[in-house]
Amino acid sequence: MFLKVELPWNVMIPAENMDAKGLMLKRTILIQLLEAFASKRATKELGYYLTVTSLDKIGEGKIREHTGEVMFPVVFSGMTFKIFKGEILEGVVHKVLRHGVFMRCGPVENVYLSHVKMPDYKYLPGENPIFMNEKMSRIQVDTLVRFVVIGTKWMEVEKEFQALASLEGDYLGPISEE
Repeated sequence: MFLKVELPWNVMIPAENMDAKGLMLKRTILIQLLEAFASKRATKELGYYLTVTSLDKIGEGKIREHTGEVMFPVVFSGMTFKIFKGEILEGVVHKVLRHGVFMRCGPVENVYLSHVKMPDYKYLPGENPIFMNEKMSRIQVDTLVRFVVIGTKWMEVEKEFQALASLEGDYLGPISEE
């Protein structure tokens, strides 16, 4: 799910980048904010940081004694992506294993769909293993799959979410490219 968020942030500007012209200062603050935002990746509360949509407020700069940098408190709006239990999403299969498949869904790299949660699908081993049902519907690498999220887990060290998926429900499964 995409979330619109408003966040406070502290932006550090090296003294040599300071300029008397307010326009250049605003541009420098925005560039530093975007770099910091991009390096942050994700948080447990808000999910994955995607984009800054507006710079809403720039507070008064304060000089930091030891570094000479100027710290500007800012408030900005942005978009994040967080996966929730019960949500119906689409993902692309990137790995097929005997016991299930791994999919990518937006910035979430590890959405696991166990063979137990794929009713009617059977594993077919080979050079390019697949899961297939009696209607010849296939789940293989690069297949787009609609699924329901049955659980999520925040991995603090990696700064990422993992999710468990299921095809148990109406209108779930591989999406044909017709």
